[in-house]
This record gives sequence, structure tokens and C-alpha cells, in this order.
Amino acid sequence: MNDTPAYLKDAKETLTEAGFACGDVWYHGTSSALLGSIQAYGLNRSGDKAMKQAAKQTMATIGNSYTESIEPVFLTQSKELAYYWAKQTVRDRSVRVEGNEEAVVLALSLPDELKAQVKPDVGAASLLLIPEGEAYMAFVAGLYQERDLLAPEIDLRKADRLEYLNKLGMAYLDRDIAFDYVTVLSE
Repeated sequence: MNDTPAYLKDAKETLTEAGFACGDVWYHGTSSALLGSIQAYGLNRSGDKAMKQAAKQTMATIGNSYTESIEPVFLTQSKELAYYWAKQTVRDRSVRVEGNEEAVVLALSLPDELKAQVKPDVGAASLLLIPEGEAYMAFVAGLYQERDLLAPEIDLRKADRLEYLNKLGMAYLDRDIAFDYVTVLSE
């Protein structure tokens, strides 16, 4: 079921047979609990310190070491897809962090220098092999069906890297993004 708020529904405009169109604005989904930090410090790679700390504590509890990795800022060209990922962020955080959080979508109007560094998220191939990825593929298929388009069939081992961007709306930027380029979307 697609419970995306009406003001974020954009697949009717951005989705074609060729996939999701890329424009001048990128989108990122996150939790409302992270907005204060994003407004103060920008949208930073691996910026969810509470989740990193919770993972570190969990690993210490079971006697394993934890090596923190730096993940890029994940982007998409669709508000609807960003909302999907924002809901996943809220769900994931609710398991480890107490609080009342809501899904938030950020619009990023990047300067040309940063836009040129946005890359298709080919690393998403591993995500698509687990249940969370299957749920995302079902969501994307639903968006295609709403537009009377055939859902993408992607062979993860042979897919062209642009299929991850165009067909699935998965991209990243391996740079921190100043809040100057970020707008919080709301009704």
C-alpha cells in the first residue's frame, strides 16, 4: 500500500518507461529526530550518531568489536521514493532509539559541482537480495503499475549501473552537504 502524503506523490510526473527522470533537485528521506542536527551541521555521511552508538553497544554486549563505516548520503530523484526511505529510517530507529519520530523528506538543490558527483547506487544490489530490498522492489513495482508501466526486471548480476539510478531511483553522494542546499518539504 502506498501511503505517501499527496504533497510528496510525484511518480506520475517523474516516472516514464525509461524510469525516473533526473532533474535539478535530489531528495533524501530521514527521521524528524535528525532534523536539528541536519539544520545545524548539514546532511552528513553516516550522520545518525544515535544509531551508530546503539550498534556499537549491541556489538559490545555480544562480545564483538564494531568498526564504524562511513556511508555516503543516499539520494533519489523522487519525493515518493525518499518518503519510502524516510519511513524505513523511522522504523529502523524505533527499534534502538526511543522517541516519537516522523518521516521527513529533504529536497537538495545542489550546485553543479556536487550534482556532477551524484552516482548510481550500484551497491544497492546487495540490499535488493534481502527482505528489505524485496519490500522496496515491491513498492517501486507498485509505482510503475500506478502509471500503467511494466515494473522493472533487473538481473542484479548483469545490470548496467544506470539501471539502479533510472529504474530504481537509487543514487548517492559521497560528500557532506551543507544545509544551505537543503529544504525540508512540508504541506
